[in-house]
Formats: sequence, C-alpha cells, structure tokens
Amino acid sequence: MLMYTLICLLFVLIGITGFQFAYMFYFDRIDRERKKHVRSLERRAERLALRLERAEIKLAEQSALLELYRPSAESGLAEDDAWAEVLDES
Repeated sequence: MLMYTLICLLFVLIGITGFQFAYMFYFDRIDRERKKHVRSLERRAERLALRLERAEIKLAEQSALLELYRPSAESGLAEDDAWAEVLDES
C-alpha cells in the first residue's frame, strides 16, 4: 500500500514539474514578444522624432519667410497717419 502511495506522489510531483516547465516556457515566449514589441515601438518613435524635427525645420523656414514679407507694424502706422492727414485736408 505504501508503494502505491509513493507512486501516486511521484506522478503528482512529475505533473507539477511539467506544469512549471510549461508555465516557464509560456513566460519566456511572452517576454520575447514584449521585447519585440518594445523594439518596434522604439523604431516607430525614432521615425516620428525625425518627422517632427523635419516639420519643425519646415515651420521655422515658413515663419522666417512670412516675417520677411510681412509688412512691419511701423510702416502700417505711418501709412495710417498719411491717410489721416489726407482726410483732414479735405
């Protein structure tokens, strides 16, 4: 009777060990998938950072171009004053 109990205990321990190995392989696969996902996110973040940098440079160039051709506030005031003098003379 003790022999049968020990054999059953042996099978239970073998089952638990097998379950632990399966669990370990599962977590190993999950870890590999997580690392792959993190690498893809890092590559995507790098591409987006480059796009953002190019967009900021383009925006700065456009702003500089607008500032170059935008009439300054002083010339607008002088022009308004000239029209005021023309209207006063009439």
